[in-house]
Amino acid sequence: LSAARRGAERMGCAALLWGWLWLGCSWGPGSSGVAAAALSTAAYVLDDAGGLGRQFDGIGAISGGGATSRLLVNYEEPYRSQILDYLFKPNFGASLHILKVEIGGDGQSTDGTEPSHMHYENDENYFRGYEWWLMKEAKKRNPRIKLIGLPWTFPAWIGKGENWPYDYPDVTAYYIVSWILGAKQYHDLDIDYIGIWNERAFNSKYIKLLRYTLDKHGLQQVRIIASDRLWEPISFVLLLDSELHGMVDVIGAHYPGTKTVPNALLTKKKLWSSEDYSTFNDEVGAGCWARILNQNYVNGNMTSTIAWNLVASYYEELPFGRCGLMTAQEPWSGHYKVEAPIWITAHTTQFTQPGWSYLQVDGHLEGGGSFVALTDGLGNLTIIIETMTHNHSQCIRPPLPHFSVTPQRATFYLKGSFCMVETLQVWHSRLGFESGNSSLFQQLYPVKVWKGSFSLDLNVDEIYTLTTLKTGQKCGCPEPPPPQPFPSNYKDDFNIRNPPFSEAPNFADQTGVFEYFVNASDPGDHVFTLRQVVVQRPITWASDADQTISLIGNFRWVNMTVTCDIYIENQRDGGVFIAGRVDNGGIYVRQTKGVFFWVFADGTYRVTGDLAGEEILMKGLSGVRDNAWHTLTLNIQGTSASGLLNGYPLWENVTISKPSNGWAAIGTRSFEFAQFDNFHVE
Repeated sequence: LSAARRGAERMGCAALLWGWLWLGCSWGPGSSGVAAAALSTAAYVLDDAGGLGRQFDGIGAISGGGATSRLLVNYEEPYRSQILDYLFKPNFGASLHILKVEIGGDGQSTDGTEPSHMHYENDENYFRGYEWWLMKEAKKRNPRIKLIGLPWTFPAWIGKGENWPYDYPDVTAYYIVSWILGAKQYHDLDIDYIGIWNERAFNSKYIKLLRYTLDKHGLQQVRIIASDRLWEPISFVLLLDSELHGMVDVIGAHYPGTKTVPNALLTKKKLWSSEDYSTFNDEVGAGCWARILNQNYVNGNMTSTIAWNLVASYYEELPFGRCGLMTAQEPWSGHYKVEAPIWITAHTTQFTQPGWSYLQVDGHLEGGGSFVALTDGLGNLTIIIETMTHNHSQCIRPPLPHFSVTPQRATFYLKGSFCMVETLQVWHSRLGFESGNSSLFQQLYPVKVWKGSFSLDLNVDEIYTLTTLKTGQKCGCPEPPPPQPFPSNYKDDFNIRNPPFSEAPNFADQTGVFEYFVNASDPGDHVFTLRQVVVQRPITWASDADQTISLIGNFRWVNMTVTCDIYIENQRDGGVFIAGRVDNGGIYVRQTKGVFFWVFADGTYRVTGDLAGEEILMKGLSGVRDNAWHTLTLNIQGTSASGLLNGYPLWENVTISKPSNGWAAIGTRSFEFAQFDNFHVE
C-alpha cells in the first residue's frame, strides 16, 4: 500500500487509489519502522442516538484589518480569477463558508488603510476600495457564502473631534447601517453578520441602538457579533443585561488558544473564534491552522473559526507578511502561491456546510491530537482527524503549552443512524517537516466499515478526512507565471476616465487615502490625478502617522530616482513629499525612516530622514506655492541624495547613512487635500 500511495502522490491530484480496507488490517501511512504492535490503541464511539452537539457555523477568512487584499485587485486575468477560485469556489480549494471584510474607516488597520464609504458627513460612495468587489466575487462562486462586516477605524466626523465612536452612538449606528444598506442597494449583497469595533471596547448602549436601527430599516436578518476581542467582559455583561443578551447573537473572541470561559458557555450563545491564525503560511502555519480548526470546538465549543487573513496580497515586508491562507503579492508578474493552509482548510470545508451539527464526542485522541465528527442530519457523516505536534503547530499567538503526540491506532465505532454506513471516502495530508516534502489533500483508498467499525494507524503531523460525501476535489490551475521583482522602471499618469477601483494600482496607503480624482477645473495636463482625501485624523485603531503616506515598489531598492508632479491645495500650511528608501509601514508607520523631500506652501523645502520630519538633513527656500503644479525629483545613489524642482537642481550632496533600502512613497504634511500626477520611479 505504501508504495502505491507514494506513486499516487507523485502523480498528483488526479491519482485515486481504489480498494477496500477491512478491520484487522493495519491501515494508514503509519510510522515507518514502527511495528503495529508498538502503537498505542484506543476506541472512539460516534453516535447520534442521544442527540447532537452544537450547530456548525462554518470556516472563514478575513479581508481587511487592513488592506490585506490590496494587491489582489491589480492581477490580470486569468490569474485573478484563479486565485478567487482557490479561495471561494466550492469543491475546488479552500471552499470557504464565510467571508469577513473590514468596513473601511480611512485609518491604519495593520497593513494599510481602507477607504470609508463616508469620508465626510455629507459624503456617500459605495464604490470605494475593493471589499465590495471581493464580496461579489465570493458570492458569484458560492451564493451560500456568509458575509460579515466589521469596522477597525471610523472617519473623524463620527467622533466629532474625539477619538471615540460611542459618544454619539446614533451617528455610529447610522454610519454602519448605511454600509449594510449600500451593500444591498448598489451591489445586491446581503450582509449576514455585523460586528461592533475590532479588538476595542464595546458599548452596551451602542449595541442596543445598532439593533434598533437595523430593525427600523428592515434588517432583522442581520445578526450581531460581539465583541471581537476577548471572552470577557462581554460574556459577563450579557449575563447581567437581559435586554443586551437578546440582541447579541454570537460571542466572537480573537486568538482564544482553543479555550473558552465559563461565562461564555453560560450565555448559551454561539461561540466563535472570529479572528484566529495570523501565522506565516508555511508548514508550521498549516499545522497551526489544522490544530485550531479542530480544537477550537473540541476544547472551546467554538462553532466557527475565521482566519486572518484571506490572502496575503500586500507587500511582504509590511507587518505580518505572508500571514494569509495563500500568497498573491505580485500582480505585476501574475505569480501567486497556493500555500498549504488552503488544503488544510479543504479538509473541513469541502465536506461540511454551515447548518451541519457536531456529534457529542470528547474529541481528544489518546495518543495526542484531536478529531471532530459532523453530520447533516440526513445520514451523511464527516470525521476530521489531526495529529499536529507541538513544535509544528505553533500559531503566532497565544503561547502554546507543551503537549506530546505519538503514532497511534484509532478504532472508530459507528452507531445510531451511522450504523448503516458501509464506506467512507478518505482524504489525507502529511506535513513533511524533516523531509520538506509535504503531501497535501490526497485522496486515498475508501475505507470499508466492517460490522460498524474501522481502524486507522495515525502518524504525527497528519490530517485525515473520512466522509460519506463523494464531492471532494483537489483542483489545480496551470502553474502561474514565475515570480518577478517589482518593475525597476515604473510610471503611472493616472489618466483613466472610469477606473475599475478607486485607488491606483500598487500604491499601498499607510496613512490617509489616495484616490483617483477628476480635476475638472484644470485646462491642461492634470485633469486626471491622484488625490489625498482624508482631511481629519480618523478615529484610529493603530498609531496612524500625523502625515499621510502611500508606498509603492520594491522594499529592496537601494538606488532610485523618484519623480512626481505635485499640487498643494492647502494655503499657507500645506505641504507634500516624495520619498525613497522608505523602511516601514502598517502599524509601525509612525516610526518610518527614509529619504523624504518636502515642499511647503510657504515657499520652503526640507529633506528629512524620517516621516515625522524631525531628522532634518537640509532645508531652504524653494519658491513653491499652493494651487500650482510643480515637479519634484529625488535621486538617491549610494550614500548621497539630491533633489530637483521643475527640472532644476534645488539641493544636492546630502549624505544618507540609513536606511540602506526601501520603497518609494508620496504623501502630505498633514491630513490635507493634495494632488499627485505623472509618478515615475526608476
